[in-house]
Amino acid sequence: MASDPRLAEVGARLRERRPAFGPFLVGLTGSVASGKSTFAEALRAEIAAWPEAPTVELACTDGFLRPNAELDAAGLTNRKGFPESYDVDGLRATLAAVRQGPATFPAYSHVTYDIDPALAREIAGPDVLIVEGLSLQLDPSPVDTLIYLDADEALLETWFADRFMGLWEGAEHDPASFYARFRHMDADGARAFAGMVWNAINLPNLRDHISTARDIADLVVTKGPGHAITAIEARRG
Repeated sequence: MASDPRLAEVGARLRERRPAFGPFLVGLTGSVASGKSTFAEALRAEIAAWPEAPTVELACTDGFLRPNAELDAAGLTNRKGFPESYDVDGLRATLAAVRQGPATFPAYSHVTYDIDPALAREIAGPDVLIVEGLSLQLDPSPVDTLIYLDADEALLETWFADRFMGLWEGAEHDPASFYARFRHMDADGARAFAGMVWNAINLPNLRDHISTARDIADLVVTKGPGHAITAIEARRG
């Protein structure tokens, strides 16, 4: 992603939108497995190379997921990633706070599949803050610019299954991993299970909720095979 020749175009469009004063908050959303975290890291490097050399921080909305125990108690375990699984008020308040000074951002572990208090960190006074993850379509007002990562559903399903298999393989010698519970499956079974999860949970969430961000985004970045950027479209602003 860092070498994608069209990433510079995304950076240039963002630079045009940067406000004259205060932190520039850039929201980045898209489907599960669309590559938001990798894209955000590459975008951070691109922005940091602007002539004015801004300081750039990253934050993830995953930290504002409700803890597993709370989701379990509410009967929402299988709704993780859906709008009702997020503390949207907490996200809004934290983004408002970071405009004024230091703010603590909670964090989520993709290994334990839960909020991890040890990973929380303070972010103070960045020139640019990239906030990536789900739920931004629920209230985009805290960010100055919203980017939507788009891709064909078939590609997204493949990327999700590949990511699941990587975590499944990594759990072979890590009993603390959430994915250790799937190690009784063989590789074919694990990939089939990933397909079931995609079709039962992530695809409906994409179609019913996540994709609504496409129409309110300032920039829609479309990705093709290999996560290559194939199109960049300004939608508003």
